[in-house]
Parts: sequence; structure tokens; C-alpha cells
Amino acid sequence: MTTIERIAGAGVGLVALLALGEACRESRAAEVPQAPTQSSSAQPARADSAAPFVAHLEHIRPGQAPPRGTTMRNPYAGNAQAIATGAKLFVSYNCVDCHGADGSGAMGPSLADGRWHFGGAEGEVFESIYQGRPDGMPAWGSAIAPNQIWMLVAYVQSLSAGKNVSVENFSGKTVERTGH
Repeated sequence: MTTIERIAGAGVGLVALLALGEACRESRAAEVPQAPTQSSSAQPARADSAAPFVAHLEHIRPGQAPPRGTTMRNPYAGNAQAIATGAKLFVSYNCVDCHGADGSGAMGPSLADGRWHFGGAEGEVFESIYQGRPDGMPAWGSAIAPNQIWMLVAYVQSLSAGKNVSVENFSGKTVERTGH
């Protein structure tokens, strides 16, 4: 086989590989993971409350950045069964090791005081769990299903319900000293 024939063959192979990669990407973007059907009370209360969550799932893949947190809505917000499941997940994924059994903080920051260094909106908390944060919070997006992350968000937000401390109150020293 001549050099020209090898180059031509490699070019055809490369084009085929690129076409296959594009087809796989498009089919993955069309997939929409759904929360497992356990009982109707663990599902979003209204179909329209889940719409923003579903609309963004094609962007929530391990290794990719999810959409900005403030645009995402938790389909399990305020759902008592999802909050209870989130509490169990909090233990099973060892969140207690860093955040304490009651979420009041240990090695990691408190989740019960209403102070959120990276924002406390439901989508921002999702981002913190999904992508992790510098200096301690690991990224869980490739290990925990999005619906479970949302249940964790519902639980974590229930710990600080009624507390809303602006992130603007933080300075570098405060963050370092308190772990927030």
C-alpha cells in the first residue's frame, strides 16, 4: 500500500469516526433520564413544576457544565417524602462526614445556618453538589443521579428553612475561619 493510499484510507476512517461520534452525541442529547417511579408523592406535584428541570437534563452529563444554577428548579422542593429520602441519601453518600449528622458543619461548612458561599437557590445548591466547589467539596455529578441530587437539595434546604443570609456578607477571612 502506498503512502497516498494509507492517507486516503485514514481520512475515510476519520470521517466515519467523526460521523459516529456526532450520531452518538445527538442520541445522548435526546435521552432524558427520569426519576424512578416509587410513589406519586415522591414525584413533582405538578407537571409544570418539573418543566425547567426536564428542559435542562440534556446539559447535565458528567464532564459537562450544567446550566447556571439560578435557572434550574427543584422538582422535589417542599416534598416531604423526597426530603426524607434526601436525608437518607445524606447519610449514605457520607455527607455527614464533612457537614455533620445534623448538617450543622464539621470539617465542611454548616448547611443549617442559612449561609451559602456559592448561593442558596435550589439550582445553586444543585451545582455545588453536581460540580463540587474549590477547596473541599467533591463533584458528585458522575456518581449521583440528578433526581437524587435534587432530593439532597430538598433535604439540605429544609435544614436552613427560614434562614436567608446573603452571600454578600462573606469576606475571605470569614469564609476561611468559619468554613463557610
